[in-house]
Amino acid sequence: MNPDEQDNSFPLASGAKAQTLRAPVAWKRRVTGGILGVVGFMLSPLSWWNDAVVNLPLALLFAWLVGLIYRPAARPHSPSFDAAVIVGYWLTNVLGFVLMHKGAQQALSKEEKKYSRRELLKDVAVSLLYTGLIVVLLKLGILKPISAYFSGK
Repeated sequence: MNPDEQDNSFPLASGAKAQTLRAPVAWKRRVTGGILGVVGFMLSPLSWWNDAVVNLPLALLFAWLVGLIYRPAARPHSPSFDAAVIVGYWLTNVLGFVLMHKGAQQALSKEEKKYSRRELLKDVAVSLLYTGLIVVLLKLGILKPISAYFSGK
């Protein structure tokens, strides 16, 4: 018997081919890709509510943590705080776009693809636009160090 031929001496009762382990692996990849995509969407700035309830609080938390380590970032109206908020916001946006792309690729394609430089540059460009909005909110005094909210400054 040729090794490439399947031995049909004990066929399934239905006459169908036996399932292989490849189907559960594809299923797991789709579920994992879907989860990555949802988490990426939650971190990306693609809808206003995601930005308002996920990215900005994470960026502020990042800036407050930076303020614990680097004291000038804890002062109201400090350029260090503003920079920390922008960097934190930027990190959440870029991470969101990367996770969305990876999740979609994993869920929708049969084989895993690498995240290209062009895709990264596109994600960075979109994040730059949204970062401009955050800079405006900082300059208007809407976003500030946590101590400034309680001290009335």
